[in-house]
Amino acid sequence: MEKRSEISIEGMTCAACVKRVQKSLKKNPGVIEASVHFATNKAVVTYDPRMVSEEAILASIHESGYEGEILDEAHLRRMPDINEEVHFKKFVAAALLTLPLMLDMIGMFFGLEHPVPYWIQAVFATAVQFWCGWTFYKGTYYSLKALSANMDVLIALGTSAAYGFSLFVWFFALDEPLYFEIGAMIITLILLGRWMEVRSKRRATSAIRKLLDLQPRTAQVRRDGQFAGLPVEEVCHGDIFMVRPGDSIAVDGIVREGESAVDESTLTGESIPVYKGPGSEVFAGTLNANGSLIVEATGIGSETILSRMVKLVQEAQDSRAPVQHLADKISEVFVPVVIMISAATFMGWALFGAGSAEALINAVAVLVIACPCALGLATPTVIVVATGRAAEVGVLFKDAKAFETVQKMDVLIVDKTGTLTRGQPMVQEVVAESGSRSGDVLQIAASLAHRSSHPLSEAIVGLAQRSHLPLEPVHEFDSFAGRGIAGTKRGVKCALGSARFAKENGISFDDLRVEKWQEDGKNAVIVWKEEKVLGYIVIEDEIRDTTPRAVELLQKMKIPLLMITGDSLHTAAAVSSRLGIEQYLAEVLPDEKAKKVQEVKDSGMVVGMVGDGVNDAPALATAHVGFAIDYGSDVAIEAADITLLGGDLMGVVKAIDLSKTTYRKIRENLFFAFIYNILAIPFAAFGLLNPVIAAAAMAASSLSVVGNALLLKRWTPKR
Repeated sequence: MEKRSEISIEGMTCAACVKRVQKSLKKNPGVIEASVHFATNKAVVTYDPRMVSEEAILASIHESGYEGEILDEAHLRRMPDINEEVHFKKFVAAALLTLPLMLDMIGMFFGLEHPVPYWIQAVFATAVQFWCGWTFYKGTYYSLKALSANMDVLIALGTSAAYGFSLFVWFFALDEPLYFEIGAMIITLILLGRWMEVRSKRRATSAIRKLLDLQPRTAQVRRDGQFAGLPVEEVCHGDIFMVRPGDSIAVDGIVREGESAVDESTLTGESIPVYKGPGSEVFAGTLNANGSLIVEATGIGSETILSRMVKLVQEAQDSRAPVQHLADKISEVFVPVVIMISAATFMGWALFGAGSAEALINAVAVLVIACPCALGLATPTVIVVATGRAAEVGVLFKDAKAFETVQKMDVLIVDKTGTLTRGQPMVQEVVAESGSRSGDVLQIAASLAHRSSHPLSEAIVGLAQRSHLPLEPVHEFDSFAGRGIAGTKRGVKCALGSARFAKENGISFDDLRVEKWQEDGKNAVIVWKEEKVLGYIVIEDEIRDTTPRAVELLQKMKIPLLMITGDSLHTAAAVSSRLGIEQYLAEVLPDEKAKKVQEVKDSGMVVGMVGDGVNDAPALATAHVGFAIDYGSDVAIEAADITLLGGDLMGVVKAIDLSKTTYRKIRENLFFAFIYNILAIPFAAFGLLNPVIAAAAMAASSLSVVGNALLLKRWTPKR
């Protein structure tokens, strides 16, 4: 029995904090897995509730020096606003208390000797140091208690050194300058940086809140023959509800009455409204345009497409990209190394004849400039923004690893039916052999086909029903995956299937006629009774309108395509020729797809696979990265790494393009974070960087990393 809880954590300042909280959580007996995320200030804990309670988990977070709160939907909506307000108030208080110290410094610039008395400076500096800056001391205490060191340790050491030195000089009236304003300004600037960082993080995580806000709070549900507004949580399976023009749809359902156009861009990223009439599916969070619809609820709560989107986006944002491990390892040893460099800076300047004040200021500058915030934010912030932007265009990444794998992909294997084509085959014609009638051919085929769920069978049954042909009982039914079906009707053995299936059963048919249909990209289903061919049913699954453009864009991206299908060689050749796909595999049975994917993997290539059906699930799971067409099989979606809500190959184009853009941003951020510290620490150690400027630069480095990540919001998919 497992339970999964998401916890908001307040007070983390760098990657070292993340490690400490994670370590504390894992100490609890019954905690199966704990993952902590700096960019979202969240922990995701999987645990056995029989062994550990939520209260115990929150207590372990508190013991490590932070505050935790269990997240639900309401918390997800309001927590970013609360966090921003708290950080803003801290900054304003520090700024107002630092102002008198700044006035003294400005007065000295204009020739006024200490216009603000020393005792007043000491009072205001003390308030900033131990009231506004108390969070740094608290973090330092818990960090040292856990035998680790984080950003708070650097800030507390640096500002305490400047404050303590100034207090000592003032108290003993020594002939040395005071640096009260140095510590106060550093704290104020860092609090300013944290407030701005929280604002930026809020923008980065806005996708989740946008998705949550799509679903209306109430639905017009029919009760006792009347429609009345009810909270969406009270809608049940089978309830009938009304969607008025301009309303958002409350839950997933099937239209029973009315016609309208529905804007599904919030789910798929496609701006063109979709026609909806009786029998059409509608989804929570989409917008009804101009007609009134009467809908039967089929998906409520966590079952809706919208809820699945929120869950997938959250899980992707909470996952860790493989490239993040490098930054984590560096962050582990970074703070202790910086403290040693700072100590060496102080001793070096003191040994070479500098005054204690100058040596101290340079050592403080090293401590302040080296805070590893930017390093901790470099990767996760980009992933958070990218997953949110992907969801907005109808692409759902299961985790951060998928981003890395997609941009390395060497070949894309594409299932034909339902991926390149619409997945809705239609019977084009029924051709009877001499001595048979087309109606009899269709009736026998439909009587067999109604026992099968194959798309071609559904097309045959659909035509028979529209033609008002009665379906007769079939006994001894048998299905041969990817080839055909057989059974006994009125004591006579009947069958239908592909040319390959007919040949396996020793049935003679008109090869030339069948090949002609196949060369036109159509499926020819052969129908026979005993060993005599009764006729042919010609079925065509039209190519999606977006497929040619998607194939063109993938080829421009240098992604080779390999089409895989159970259709005949002639049909596969016709479809691939029309689309310009050079490589294809035909007559591949469902259980052979995964083997074919494995063969390509064994050649050393990074393989992507796109599919939509149950029989695609093993292949999707076998590939390095699997793309599932949504509105297809739940099993396929579960097996895939990426779900394409738009339902076509253009989603793959979006995923690849965004993945490459995302990893470019990650590389840029890691470069900025590393180069900042590589250059800044020597500058500070050699006395070329004032501590106040160092504090401003440190805050700016974190903001630059987050700001660079936020540029992903401007990314637009290729058309």
